[in-house]
Amino acid sequence: MSSVVCLEQRRCLSLLFYRAVRDLKPVWMLEDMRTMLALCPDDEDNSQKTYSPSEALLYAIVHDHQAYAQYLLSHFPEEALVDPGERFCSCPTPAPHLSLAVRYDRHSILGLILQVAHRLPSGSSVVRDGCDQQGDGRTPLHLACELVRPEALLLLLGSGVSPAVPDAQGWTPLDVLLVPLKDCEEASRGRRHCLDTLLMFMPKVEFHLREALRTEPHRWRRALGHDAVEYLAGFRPAPLLLSAMQTVLQQLSPTTFSDSLLQLPIPSSLKPPGLCCGPPQCNDRTL
Repeated sequence: MSSVVCLEQRRCLSLLFYRAVRDLKPVWMLEDMRTMLALCPDDEDNSQKTYSPSEALLYAIVHDHQAYAQYLLSHFPEEALVDPGERFCSCPTPAPHLSLAVRYDRHSILGLILQVAHRLPSGSSVVRDGCDQQGDGRTPLHLACELVRPEALLLLLGSGVSPAVPDAQGWTPLDVLLVPLKDCEEASRGRRHCLDTLLMFMPKVEFHLREALRTEPHRWRRALGHDAVEYLAGFRPAPLLLSAMQTVLQQLSPTTFSDSLLQLPIPSSLKPPGLCCGPPQCNDRTL
């Protein structure tokens, strides 16, 4: 009987914690709730009575609680970015926080995650592992292109994620962007921003649909324009501006990419679209 009561207590605490994060309650209140133990003397599995920093960060991402995400990442940098386990992810993947931040378009929190990941002793392994091929080979970059998330795409690329990694079917993020533009009258502004950003990080353009663009260029010409199709198909070199921006971006360190990008002494109109300001700085003064 006591085990049933314990389970109900745990469910109640879980629901209260979820609602508190959703309602953007203060960080100190959330931390009190997160670390609270359900008093179940007959239940020896105390590890399941609290939320780990990793699990709490998932909630913060879903509900865009930036202050709580900043607190977790600054106080528990390594614990917050580990795999949360099967209790939260039925199909565990490397560093699911990256994919979740992209899916929910939380680019401010995504920027914080990438900042902290580069400061860890393991260096950029969290970023690299989080963008390794998963079950179907899709990475957060594929997801950012599919959902048209230009800010997330820029942050991931600037953090050193390879833009040419194919999924299990051989499709790159560029392919994901181009597929909906086949026989399309006009590319949306967001999709065009994603395409421009992706190409700035691809000095060597390689993708699955390249042969299709060469044999049927007319099917993409209305959406992309003649010059863009000719470049993607490999019939002409990169425009001078694109080549210059590729060279400039290659000089920026992944660990300080956002700040370095904003400080470039060039007009804002020439900077990659999709990032108006850098992500908030992660510090210990969240409380």
